[in-house]
Amino acid sequence: MHNILNPQQIQSFIADGFVCIDNAFPADLATEARNILWKDIPFKQDDSTTWTKPVVWLGMYTQDPFIKAANTDILHAAFDQLTGKGRWLPCMSMGAFPVRFPSAIDSGDTGWHVDAGFAGDDPNDFFAARINIHSKGRGLLMLFLFSDVDEPDAPTRILKGSHLDVARLLEPEAEAGLSFMELAARLPELPRREEALAVGKAGTVYLCHPFLVHAAQRHRGTVPKFMAQPPLLLRNGFDIRSEGHCSPVEEAIRRALDY
Repeated sequence: MHNILNPQQIQSFIADGFVCIDNAFPADLATEARNILWKDIPFKQDDSTTWTKPVVWLGMYTQDPFIKAANTDILHAAFDQLTGKGRWLPCMSMGAFPVRFPSAIDSGDTGWHVDAGFAGDDPNDFFAARINIHSKGRGLLMLFLFSDVDEPDAPTRILKGSHLDVARLLEPEAEAGLSFMELAARLPELPRREEALAVGKAGTVYLCHPFLVHAAQRHRGTVPKFMAQPPLLLRNGFDIRSEGHCSPVEEAIRRALDY
């Protein structure tokens, strides 16, 4: 399979922590997926007065449109380029699916954070899940846009280059790493970084370094925002100390640590 990302995009991923792929999956798949999702949303699609919550959390969708969207040739080629060929597992579920609605209410989930990769002491406790320097369990953070997302539509906020700072926080913690909450509590220690917004048309996918700091925000637009956040799962953790060829995800960590 030919390369999808050019050398400039690869270097941007290493330096900034993400790359945006337009038309990563067909827009008609996004329409089919939204039609499925609306069946599980306790609001009327054509009556905004019923949209009484700022966010409705859905997830674990395995129907055809979701699986096809996650497994296009474009995305598979990009996964190979960013994490290494044969290193990742095909995405067979859409994972967490926050649907955000226009609202003046604080949803309470808009803090800066890094998504965890493996379970902590209590497998059922999301906040106890952990992140370590080898990014055990997670190859990429992925943002799948299933609706058009412009600046007012609660685009995910991204701190460019923050994955490098997070790598430096994680290195002393070795294999155990930090829990989701422990790492979130230490993020204010990090240098100020430029903010980017994950905007784009339905079918756009942001492929992000697993250590990238990001946050949700309040929806100031007029139409609901549909975005999925499935992880790209790994067969094995990254080898950041290898002297041979390394993937862009590993290269970013190595640069952060001056390896």
